[in-house]
Amino acid sequence: MLTFRLVEKKDDDLIYSIYRSTRDKELTYTNWTELQKRSFVTMQLMAQLIEYQKKYPELLQQIIVHNKKSIGRLYTWESLSEIKIIDISILPEYQRKGLGTKVLQQILNKAIQAEKKVNLHVVFSNPALKLYERLGFKKINTIMDRYYMVFSPLT
Repeated sequence: MLTFRLVEKKDDDLIYSIYRSTRDKELTYTNWTELQKRSFVTMQLMAQLIEYQKKYPELLQQIIVHNKKSIGRLYTWESLSEIKIIDISILPEYQRKGLGTKVLQQILNKAIQAEKKVNLHVVFSNPALKLYERLGFKKINTIMDRYYMVFSPLT
């Protein structure tokens, strides 16, 4: 079963672990100590969250829960006409099991019922790009190393 719950203060270590998992590959190219890596990741995570909250004051921060285990994070923002997926990250040990698809299908079903479009952006090299395309997201813009994509239930 896949559910969501609001992020709480007790989730700080979990959020760190989820975010760290998205940066581990690039950290292998450094010769930093574990303390340096942890400091860097913590600084980046805090900067990311500050930026998200500044741009999206009504940011909905949720933990993705599968079979009572916290497996990822989902940050979304919603207006009258759209749902914006700000961040979706799933821990590596739960990836490629169809869980990301289930999360996205729940968001898309909500959008279809509310007749809202869903927006997101993805780095070119992210394997999730194929998933987004398979679910009906279309590329609408390219900025630097990212595709900006939209799912529109009205087309």
